[in-house]
Amino acid sequence: MTDNQTVGKPVLLHFQSSGQASAERPDIVILHGLFGDGDNWRGQAEKLSDRFRVHLIDLRNHGASPHTDSMSYHSMAADVALTCDTIGIESMHLIGHSMGGKTAMQFALDLPHRLHKLIIVDIAPRQYPHHHQQIIEGLQQIQSNHIDSRQSANKILAGYIENDGIRAFLLKNLRRQHDGSYRLRFNLDTISGHYESIAAGVTGSGSYTGPTLFIKGANSDYLAAADQPLVQSLFPNARLKTIGGAGHWPHSEKPDVTHKIISDFLA
Repeated sequence: MTDNQTVGKPVLLHFQSSGQASAERPDIVILHGLFGDGDNWRGQAEKLSDRFRVHLIDLRNHGASPHTDSMSYHSMAADVALTCDTIGIESMHLIGHSMGGKTAMQFALDLPHRLHKLIIVDIAPRQYPHHHQQIIEGLQQIQSNHIDSRQSANKILAGYIENDGIRAFLLKNLRRQHDGSYRLRFNLDTISGHYESIAAGVTGSGSYTGPTLFIKGANSDYLAAADQPLVQSLFPNARLKTIGGAGHWPHSEKPDVTHKIISDFLA
């Protein structure tokens, strides 16, 4: 059994909730991508919480959630289920972006009865080639050095990552320690050691036949036309919306368009 098929003991994840529960409308649960946390979706949660109760979850080894020694999608889906049990959510609308999108897809395949609608943002259910090595090497340099300011961390990352926006996104994970130094909040050792599991595709013996929406950033190559046969085989009731002018983070690059697409699908 590979790491991505392994399900260890699930862990209770950190979450933030907003909005009011309603008997007429299911709760919304949102899962972030690699190196992120629930705060990445705070803007969308604020927009949605006028009609729904919304929960932003930090996946294992990210944000304020527990650090573990594995990263399989079956395990991460089980974490989400346990956390929803603790909140008191029996069934929900589930939104996932990138790594969180794969976790959401795995949840749908493992526990389809717990979903009303599924929204996947800019990711396919397939295995991806390794393309975060430069990022991981830069973060490892931060982790192995004494960092006394965000500026010094940014200078280290600049030697590995040219894009200012990506560096700013990653540096949101810096937290100041009691001695004044800065440390990364996510569990880089497990993330780098189990990157193969993060890059892996989702697995299941069946399909999820509930209403499903895939949202693609037009400038992103994470979700390609070649992925459609696999998407349709696992999610036969899936539809696709493409957001022009957006890349891999349409919820932050085109927030109003993304919100309207999500709201229309959940209406």
